[in-house]
Amino acid sequence: MNEKALVLFSGGQDSTTCLAYALDRYAYVETIGFDYGQRHRIELDQRPAILDALSRGFPAWRDRLGPDQIIPIEALPGLSATALTQEVEIALDANGLPNTFVPGRNLLFLTFAAGLAYRRGVRRIVGGMCETDFSGYPDCRDDSIKAMQIALNLGMDARFIVETPLMWLDKADTWRLAEGLGGAALVDLIVETTHTCYLGERGVRREWGYGCGSCPACLLRAEGWRKYKGL
Repeated sequence: MNEKALVLFSGGQDSTTCLAYALDRYAYVETIGFDYGQRHRIELDQRPAILDALSRGFPAWRDRLGPDQIIPIEALPGLSATALTQEVEIALDANGLPNTFVPGRNLLFLTFAAGLAYRRGVRRIVGGMCETDFSGYPDCRDDSIKAMQIALNLGMDARFIVETPLMWLDKADTWRLAEGLGGAALVDLIVETTHTCYLGERGVRREWGYGCGSCPACLLRAEGWRKYKGL
């Protein structure tokens, strides 16, 4: 409880749930986000509103929230053509992976986060990677994250613990985790304030939140909501 944590915080449902998870457990929590030219950059724009809503709505967590930082990774979209960084149709690539996969993204995120954590004296790094609902992304697998933890600790002579509280949860369980952490108030905050849609659509409010309703991220979130509600 007296430890510090650094949360990879994108502004989406999963990272917001992970932030609540960390605030519920640790005495001091910083947040880090990444601007890599993503098509759904509106997700980053939601981050201040989420942090403000958490601070106002959950007084017990307010004093635990530390600084927030956004790291630009301008080179990432130039390394490969993906549907998350270019205006192209979402589809499967020849290798069987969705073209929303940005190669190396989570590996870079963890490396930058560990660099900041090292400087801040933070041991625990919390991310929303998930192998149950991971869209086939290899850098979301448990083995990948464990390998990165070993590499970061060896490369920085540190003892980081990379926590992935959603690793074995599906989206319905993620909604349930949020409810367990902050009740209906946190669920409502996630619905109203977070953003997960790959296309960056925030013009339509649905029962589970804002989004286009048809991209893989929206479909996953909507199906999880229906299961969570028993519909």
